[in-house]
Amino acid sequence: MPDPTAAAHPAPEPRTGADDTPAAADPAAPDSAEPEPESAESAESASAGAETDDAPVLGSAATAPAIPPNAGFRLAAFGALLIVVLFAGYGLGRLNNGTAATSAPAATGATPAPSSTVIDESQPHTHGVSVPVPGANAAGAAVGGLSLSSSGLTLTPVTTTFQAGRAQKLEFTIHGPGGAPVTTYAVVHDKPLHLIVIRRDLTGFQHLHPVMAPDGTWSIDLTLAEPGSYRMIADFTALVGGAQIATTLGSDLTVAGNYTPVTLPDPARATTTEGFQVGYEGTPGTAATQPLLMTVKDAAGKPVAVEPYLGAYGHLVVLRENDLAYVHVHPETRLIDGKIKFWLSAPSPGTYRMFLDFQVAGKVSTAAWTVVVS
Repeated sequence: MPDPTAAAHPAPEPRTGADDTPAAADPAAPDSAEPEPESAESAESASAGAETDDAPVLGSAATAPAIPPNAGFRLAAFGALLIVVLFAGYGLGRLNNGTAATSAPAATGATPAPSSTVIDESQPHTHGVSVPVPGANAAGAAVGGLSLSSSGLTLTPVTTTFQAGRAQKLEFTIHGPGGAPVTTYAVVHDKPLHLIVIRRDLTGFQHLHPVMAPDGTWSIDLTLAEPGSYRMIADFTALVGGAQIATTLGSDLTVAGNYTPVTLPDPARATTTEGFQVGYEGTPGTAATQPLLMTVKDAAGKPVAVEPYLGAYGHLVVLRENDLAYVHVHPETRLIDGKIKFWLSAPSPGTYRMFLDFQVAGKVSTAAWTVVVS
């Protein structure tokens, strides 16, 4: 920046050569003419002027105009040049910001926008996986319930030990990415959270709906009839930072005592439960999503009218033997000749247990089948 004393003491004009261009500064070259003596004040002023002239000038050296020797004019020119540079930088910044707003990716850690693939509950679909497309090729449906933590959410049970045959309170929380309990959930099929509890030998199936306290703690009275190792599977859609996070988390529960595993029934297409005969048509597979038609009849074999339960004519839970991989499927919104129509893609070859919840005359019943997928 120019020395403020330059206005009071103008620098001497530079010497010029025969071509009227400023002579090159060469401190080692002797001058042919003796300079007139200068006072100390003039020498100091000249030194200040020389420092100013040697300062770098913004822009191209080949095209920059020569700065007049007058220091006052020099200061004004420098100020004008600074204003031009500032405005140019502002314009470039506006241009860059405009480009970033339309093409740059969102910053890491920014709050995600609400999902654009919210489940349409009026269509058949599977929880925790993509909406099945009838007849579409698939490598097997994705599964849930195998982990305590997924999508930044973590299931934390308060207690995991129970006594056989005794009602006991089951409590748990869902913690968000920041560690705080999640307290807001989307209502899916009339409930903010669906809880499946089953023993690891695929017996003792329960489909429950706990309630949540204001602090985010879920609770329900739970009775586990027999000793053994059980799995609790929480199926929900959390609302975190304005985004819907649909996920399924699981944890083990233990009932002390002598555990005798039960052998699964052989595969069959028909079963009986609470006076109803329930059967299905179709063959689940992994290569494509396949239709399954469920029929409910009374003890005499006459079809009965099923009623909507939790927003659907039925709820189909499919659990894989050994690891209890979980798929939750919902049917089409209309009955097909009185039958409940699901679309299912099995996660992999193996043995499964299918559980169908249905409602007749205001009462909910559950039918179960063993299915082997090859």
